[in-house]
Amino acid sequence: MSTHVKDMTSGTPWKQLLVFALPLMIGNVFQQLYTVMDSVIVGQGIGVNALAALGAADWFNWMVVGLATGFSQGFSIQIAQQFGARDYDHLKKTVAASYTLSLAMGVIFTVIMQLAARPGLVLLNTPENIIGDSLSYLRVSFSGFIVVMAYNMFASVLRALGDSKTPLIAMVIAAAINIVLDIAFVMGLHMGVASAAAATVIAQAFSAVYCFMAVRKIKLLKLSARDWRPNGRRMGKLMYLGAPMAFQNVIISIGGMALQSVVNRFGLAFVAGFTATNKLYGVLEVAATSFGFSMTTFTGQNLGAKKIRRISKGMRSSLIMAFITSEIISAAMILFGRMILRLFISGAESEIREVTDIAYHFLFVMCVPLFILYVLHVVRSAIQGMGDTIIPMISGCTEMVMRVSVAMILPHFFGPESVFFAEVAAWIGADVILITAYLVKMHRLLASSTESSG
Repeated sequence: MSTHVKDMTSGTPWKQLLVFALPLMIGNVFQQLYTVMDSVIVGQGIGVNALAALGAADWFNWMVVGLATGFSQGFSIQIAQQFGARDYDHLKKTVAASYTLSLAMGVIFTVIMQLAARPGLVLLNTPENIIGDSLSYLRVSFSGFIVVMAYNMFASVLRALGDSKTPLIAMVIAAAINIVLDIAFVMGLHMGVASAAAATVIAQAFSAVYCFMAVRKIKLLKLSARDWRPNGRRMGKLMYLGAPMAFQNVIISIGGMALQSVVNRFGLAFVAGFTATNKLYGVLEVAATSFGFSMTTFTGQNLGAKKIRRISKGMRSSLIMAFITSEIISAAMILFGRMILRLFISGAESEIREVTDIAYHFLFVMCVPLFILYVLHVVRSAIQGMGDTIIPMISGCTEMVMRVSVAMILPHFFGPESVFFAEVAAWIGADVILITAYLVKMHRLLASSTESSG
């Protein structure tokens, strides 16, 4: 096992961003692979009811992952900036404080989410015939929150130092373990929906251990006893960065849950079709999140090194690459999406056809304007890399308002399938906030910078 710490403050921006993003994309593909395989194996091995049960649990799961990624990404912003500034003494103290806070968040939210699981499903109008499976799935999934937190924290530290390859290897290992266990638990031992969650938790534990071992091999992160001494100011700064990002993800999740509650009113077939497409949502944005992670690290390191013009160059490069990638993914999904969606669905041919038609309509609605989602990820991540997590949080609130408003209003006038436009409306609302904020911030940074060249 080796680590690949990378300084992103010199060299050609687009090459560095692409080299950094590619392993993340591949890793995200494997992450989505085991998410999709969960649904395929459950849908084929147990049935449409079980697939709908996973769908009812989706946004709760997204919230849990969003909390973990939000805090860990927020903490890593400071790490990237200190690495770019070559401030290694404070870097080690920041890493130690991040570990302490991550453990605390892991314990606190494990308890909260277990208590909130059943009331939340009831609040979302989860149908009676699937709520039992949804709850058992969430119970097991939430029990592994500390594992999710650990993986995201170690992976975020590695990415902040320019290493996107080690998290890739960890994700490949996790995907393989998850798929094997899914098949064994669900198809072989017939252990039910909850066993799919157990397979994921076990797989994530392996990826967390792998990233932890990689972090331990980085010499500049050899922590001493004094690095672990509590420092209220440092922890306060980390929470200032991490809490808004976690809250942003929670707000987006709440909007998604409101959307799910509307969808749940339209019957089992509609819920199953909506779920099938949601399982491909991660595939649609797989490159977007990768470009986003690369922009956070690139921006953080270059801001720490006071190379402001490089940030602007990196943004232009990321947007061009994001546009090309989003168009390729859109075309592929429009052409082959119906065939892929049928993998999730089992039952009578008439039932399969009905669910697939619903799912493909939703997929098509998201694919046509997909670049809007990619702009969201790239610009939001650049702002976060600048150390501002408040504006992205506001954009998350805007997403929630747009998503919920469209979901609540349009179906009354245009029928159930108009709810599909809630996602696109959420992306547009967030982009307006983020693009405006980015342009203002870059203008101010360039005006105050003494940098003569990029």
